[in-house]
Parts: sequence; structure tokens; C-alpha cells
Amino acid sequence: MFHEHRDLISKLKSTDLYFQKMFDEHNKLDIEINKLENDVVKSVSREDEIDEMKRHKLALKEQIGRYLDEKSKDQ
Repeated sequence: MFHEHRDLISKLKSTDLYFQKMFDEHNKLDIEINKLENDVVKSVSREDEIDEMKRHKLALKEQIGRYLDEKSKDQ
């Protein structure tokens, strides 16, 4: 994700609390989604919840992308 901003991501993860929160939430959602999708029973019974989590994860990714673009202009 955002390979062109690799150095900026490393910097922001250690210096920017707002970025840290977004980044951590995105990663936690990714882990939870993968865990639910790999569980055959849960993936069927919680399909709507998984879809909502995916939408939230995508929104976070877009927000992170905009934030990185903004911060890269400041450098």
C-alpha cells in the first residue's frame, strides 16, 4: 500500500498520532477481515459485517492516501 510514500509512512508512523491511528485501524481491520473470511462458518454468518468492515477499510485507505499526498507536498 502506497509504496511511493514508504519513507513518509515510516516517518509519520513515529511522529504523527493522527496518521498512526488511521494506519493502525486500517491494519486491524485487515487482520480481522482476513480472520473472518478464512473461517467458513463465520464468513457466511457475518457476511454483512465483513462487507461493512471492507467499506470502512477502503474509506480509511482513501483517507490515508489523501493525507500522504498532502504531507508529501509539505516536504
